[in-house]
Amino acid sequence: MEELIAKFLSYLKVERNFSPHTIKAYEIDLKKFKYFMERENINKLEEVSAKDIRKYLVDQMSNCSRTTIYRRLSSLRSFFKFLLKKGYLNSHPASDVFSPKLPKQLPHFLTVDEVFGLLRMPKLDTPLASRDKAILELLYATGMRVSELVNLDLEDVNILQGTILVYGKGRKERVAFIGKKAKEALIDYLKQRKNLVKDKKERALFLNTFGKRLSVRSVEKMIKRYAQMAGIYKNVYPHMIRHSFATHLLNQGVDLRYVQELLGHKTLVATQRYTHTSVEKLMEIYDKTHPRS
Repeated sequence: MEELIAKFLSYLKVERNFSPHTIKAYEIDLKKFKYFMERENINKLEEVSAKDIRKYLVDQMSNCSRTTIYRRLSSLRSFFKFLLKKGYLNSHPASDVFSPKLPKQLPHFLTVDEVFGLLRMPKLDTPLASRDKAILELLYATGMRVSELVNLDLEDVNILQGTILVYGKGRKERVAFIGKKAKEALIDYLKQRKNLVKDKKERALFLNTFGKRLSVRSVEKMIKRYAQMAGIYKNVYPHMIRHSFATHLLNQGVDLRYVQELLGHKTLVATQRYTHTSVEKLMEIYDKTHPRS
């Protein structure tokens, strides 16, 4: 099974162009199932049945969330589908297993005032503060994922056009637009970036104190710190800024399909969960304006 997992992961990397983070998640999920097979004395993948997979999922429920169970089943389905397609198996046992129903969770977001308060926190007195300011402005101006942001290289930025080439899930390209404030912050940071550079060959846009590419974890910690400084008593994380970007655009009447394109969503369904905020806005307007509300 180890060999087949390796071939599947290689397929995800080479043919599907999945990110290293996504491939690692698949690897973890499949190794969990491998341990289950060993425990149940299932020696070959051909012996796996839908009943075995259901038992595995029930077994996982004791210490995993419903979302994690959903993802692990999805990983198994993709794996068995690959094995079937490549001729390693003649059947797909996971196809008859129903996914657990996920609870509908509304995205958490910041108000416009909270975002503005957060953006005011970096004091621009050091290269790192200029970097942080540019990061916060870019996240809010573009709605990009934090993983997309830390993977940006210098050549992905076009200051004159006010655009950034973003590589999303599956390395799918899209163009993000930089607003005036984000552009100013980015120009200021690029002037300061030379003070962080240790190796002139480093092409990463955002650098840490060692002159290396900034990590997702570092951005998460930075945002939490500035949120506390701004007096925002919520669990603020990078994706919340992405949620805020989408929510604020929809509240201003931007068409859902345009927001879909800006976020880089494959389908409109993924973007529709933000429409709850527009409904809330409509209710607010109704309450304020209708004579009998």
